[in-house]
Amino acid sequence: MANRSRTASRGLYGSDAGSNRVRTAAAEFVGTFILIFGGTAVATGAILEQGTAGPAYDSLAVALAFGITLLAIVASIGHISGAHVNPAVTISLAATGKLPWNYVPLYIAAQLGGAIFGSLATWITFGSGARSEANLAATFPTQGVGDFQALLVEILVTFILVFVVISVATDDRVAPAVAPVAVGAALAVGVFIAGPITGGSLNPARTLGPMIVSGQFSSVWVYILGPIIGGVAAAFLYDRFIAKADAPE
Repeated sequence: MANRSRTASRGLYGSDAGSNRVRTAAAEFVGTFILIFGGTAVATGAILEQGTAGPAYDSLAVALAFGITLLAIVASIGHISGAHVNPAVTISLAATGKLPWNYVPLYIAAQLGGAIFGSLATWITFGSGARSEANLAATFPTQGVGDFQALLVEILVTFILVFVVISVATDDRVAPAVAPVAVGAALAVGVFIAGPITGGSLNPARTLGPMIVSGQFSSVWVYILGPIIGGVAAAFLYDRFIAKADAPE
């Protein structure tokens, strides 16, 4: 039978979080900064209708910006910290025994710090209107969408993202080169689905960074609870059931 998953001491993409906590925290900080800056800057440009070499960015560009940015992050720091850049991923790994719980506060603090600095960078890039008019692309339920509907959508799309993360980043049967592309594509798909309903967060840090800097906290609980529920459900489904598909019955 094939070796289904990496040992518990190994993190995503073969990383070793225990080798140097300062290094892994720094990687998570920088990775989350790049993700939030890369995604929210494009989203803010779309909201403010800022033209580049042609029409302003549209919703297609926003989903692709987040997906491509995550692809680059996974390729660049996945081997160092596991490139969680998302508290929902960190908590899901801890819940399934793939990350010691005592690492969770460090990872989440680094992710939130990176998200705040990424939001500040978006503010600097686009000026005062980025904060006053666009709320730095913070995610909120769109008009006519209630909190409960938004919660369910965030659960569903984060389930997709974390299921892909867990499957390609913890299973030795998956070619390492596939992981960054698969994870980036999963995030883009999630934003495509949820964008018109919730803004497409899939990541508490992605929402909290812009919210903290802009001072707007509407429905914040949706974007904390939804991704965590969806992520943990996906991690348990893959780890406890689907990863054992080649095991004898």
